[in-house]
Amino acid sequence: MFASHKQLFLRHFGQTSVNPLAFEIEKARGIYLFTPSGEKYIDLISGVCVSNLGHNHPKVIKAIKDQVDKHLHLMVYGELVQKPQIELVKLLTDNLPETLDSVFLVNSGSESVEGAMKLAKRITGRHEIVAFRKSYHGSTHGALSILGDESYKDAFRPLVPSIRFLDFNRKDQLDQIGYNTACVVVEPVQAEAGVIMPVNDFLPELKKRCLETGTLLIFDEVQTGFGRTGSLFAFEQFKVLPDILVLAKALGGGMPLGAFISSSENMSQLKNNPPLGHITTFGGHPVSCVAAHAALQVLLEEKIIIDVNRKGNLFKKLIHHKAIREFRGMGLFFAVELKYPDHAKRLIEQAPRKGFLLDSFLFRSDSFRIAPPLNISDDEIRMVSSRLLELIEETQ
Repeated sequence: MFASHKQLFLRHFGQTSVNPLAFEIEKARGIYLFTPSGEKYIDLISGVCVSNLGHNHPKVIKAIKDQVDKHLHLMVYGELVQKPQIELVKLLTDNLPETLDSVFLVNSGSESVEGAMKLAKRITGRHEIVAFRKSYHGSTHGALSILGDESYKDAFRPLVPSIRFLDFNRKDQLDQIGYNTACVVVEPVQAEAGVIMPVNDFLPELKKRCLETGTLLIFDEVQTGFGRTGSLFAFEQFKVLPDILVLAKALGGGMPLGAFISSSENMSQLKNNPPLGHITTFGGHPVSCVAAHAALQVLLEEKIIIDVNRKGNLFKKLIHHKAIREFRGMGLFFAVELKYPDHAKRLIEQAPRKGFLLDSFLFRSDSFRIAPPLNISDDEIRMVSSRLLELIEETQ
């Protein structure tokens, strides 16, 4: 008997949840995903902060096609000079502070976090790592160790030792960062906690404590980077400079790519004692690098980021309902908190019948996320907002 793609997906594909969406998508363009039968869905989550330029941006696709005709993988990362990698890191560092001038390219956000943690231990010679409750940094063993929720990690213990957890926005706990602390890993805006903003100078005080103790500050901007919060990187708005910056998701322009970035002096310590202190086979794949370069060029040259806050304010202006308790966020990165139990779950489940996709947060069941492509139009925002309000009313 002939098996459909969905049946094969459910039978042979490693699953991450009991009830995946399981829509078959044949193509995507702009803010839309299309099924083989021609149905279309508006992507209101950008593939979870990946598709900041929407899907199949023509300049990104052209860069990919041009590179495919030249070469794919050549050699393990860091041994050969490859133009796609060099042009990307040059454009990245041109748009970062001068203390973030050395880029190590990997394949994903989890790998970026792993590399940053190793680099911090190598630089400081210390072992303790401080992270925050309700933080998410990935699912590999080290990244899972600093994930701030026991329910997602207890089944996989023992994990990396010497991890200390604090509460985000609690300045009174910062004295727990000590002289044995190698690094503090923090999202400048907590994503999976439900888009929780730093308040009351929390990030400046965190930086001050790190300087006092010689602790390295690592910012995880995997979700907040590349215009999502209204600036190229969120840390620019909070005027706090990390020692190590972690990137992925939108970095690749739709291709798999991650990076951890620090000073040349810091990064040089991975070269010896031991040599190959960090290594990756496919990190900085040339096709991913040209896609990333093209996407970053579009963001910068077409001044897309300049308009992000205005579009975000348009969402805020349009989406008002008695069932909404709070509309949190910045730029085009929002959590909509609802008043009634399980309302967010019902709404996410029913969203496809209104022609769009929503998503939940790992650590905030009363909220759903809105994180559309940054180049969504005003008319599309109005259409989406109208449908969303209808759905909120229907699912109360």
